[in-house]
Amino acid sequence: MIAPNIHTSELISIPEATSSEMWYHVTKSIDLLKKSINPDGFNIGINHGKVAGAGLESHVHIHIIPRWSGDTNFIPILSDTRIISQALKETFEVLKKISNKIFE
Repeated sequence: MIAPNIHTSELISIPEATSSEMWYHVTKSIDLLKKSINPDGFNIGINHGKVAGAGLESHVHIHIIPRWSGDTNFIPILSDTRIISQALKETFEVLKKISNKIFE
């Protein structure tokens, strides 16, 4: 998840420099995930407003969801049904090893 340091519920109120920095981190995160867990694709999304599914209405953020051929669609992620094939701590350690090289 990529989130700005400023609290805002409106994407249009984020300063241009902050928007650019957020997108920079999205692309670097994709690079990190490709090099560490090798997904086949990604869902990248912003839930803008309560009716759009924003859990944190007061803070705009970007989700990056790695996807693999044969997995289910993104709906289970939205309805709190998940299949976790790796412990989060293990995933964290895998990402941490590579992140310093990508986010320099």
